[in-house]
Parts: sequence; structure tokens; C-alpha cells
Amino acid sequence: MPPEIETHALLRLADARALEAEGGLPAWAAAALRRAPWVVVRRARRAGGLIPVGVRGASRGERLAAWLHPHAVLEYLTPCELAARAGWRGSARCAHVPALAALETVAGLMRSQELLWGPCGSVGFELASGSTTATEDSDLDLMVAVEAPLPRAAAAALQARLARLPVRAEVLLEGPQGAVALAEYASGRAPLLLRTVDGPRLVEDPWGGAAAAA
Repeated sequence: MPPEIETHALLRLADARALEAEGGLPAWAAAALRRAPWVVVRRARRAGGLIPVGVRGASRGERLAAWLHPHAVLEYLTPCELAARAGWRGSARCAHVPALAALETVAGLMRSQELLWGPCGSVGFELASGSTTATEDSDLDLMVAVEAPLPRAAAAALQARLARLPVRAEVLLEGPQGAVALAEYASGRAPLLLRTVDGPRLVEDPWGGAAAAA
């Protein structure tokens, strides 16, 4: 596993007992990990060498913030690796889950703009774990890795094309300082909400990290 783990990365566990959570693991979390021993990396700093992760259950109300001992990680998959694998191709699930079916169109859009991207949320979890997690009502959560500023015109064009998908797409632009919503950035509004490992803050420049004036 890389020394620097990425937010949204999916980790397969050797043993759920390597997780630490306030109050211990609830019954639903233990059951979810037996079905699919995967967790997602949260946007937070490591604490005492432990990795900040989230456990997802069967419903939106079943979400648990936890901490993971690195020695228990058997597999590490980033959203970009999931996109490169294109595991949705040929899947019968695409006929029932619009968010999965839309990935092929998204892949073409991202390729046309030469963007490095990947699926997150329930779709990303399903592609990594093989567990039927996404539903016919699931949104399509995506991330786009952008080390340098994305031109506003390109961002607006991408947002407009994604808006024509038959499913709601929520996209985060992930830069060195943190993440900003594509829709917000493409709108041209300022300041912007930057999601960082130290919490959200308002900035004028998501890449430079310049804070908004008080």
C-alpha cells in the first residue's frame, strides 16, 4: 500500500478487528463487513498511524467513521484504477442501475478532455467489492484528479455534458490542496468551498489554497 493514501480509495480488510471506532463496531457494521470486507478512505489526517476510513451499511443511515490499522489492508484500489479497469463493461447490472450504465458515456467524456477520473460512492464500492451496492436510484459520484487548474470553460463544458446523463452526477475536482465541486467551480462563483483534510474552508483559488477575504 502506498505511504500516502488517497481520499475515496477502497481498502479490502484482512480482519475487521483491525478497525477502531468510538463505542466499537455496531452490529450492522460487523454484518456489512462480513458481506463485503471493504472500507473507504475518509478525508481526514491519519491519527497515531491509523487510516481514517468509513464503513458503509445497507442504508444511508448506516455509515460509520472508523480508524484502520495499516497492517490489515490486503488490497488498495483508487477510483482512477477502477475507471481504468472498466469493470462495468458487460455487467448485467447496467440494465438495472442507471449510474453503472452511465459510466461508459462518462469514460468517453473524460477521455475527450484527457482527464484522470474515477467512480466513488456506491458505484465505486460495488466495482471494487463486487457487492451489489448501487441501486436504480443511486446518484453517480465521481472524482477528477486535477493537479493544475482546470480552465473554467473546460469545467463548464464538462458539467453541461454530464448534466445530460440520465442520472444525477456529482463530481469533485481533487487537487493538491483538497477538493471542490465541479458544478460550483464551473459556475464562476467565488469564494469556493474547498474540502480539505482539516475540514472545509472558503477559498478564492482551490489550487493555490488562497483563503477568501473575511
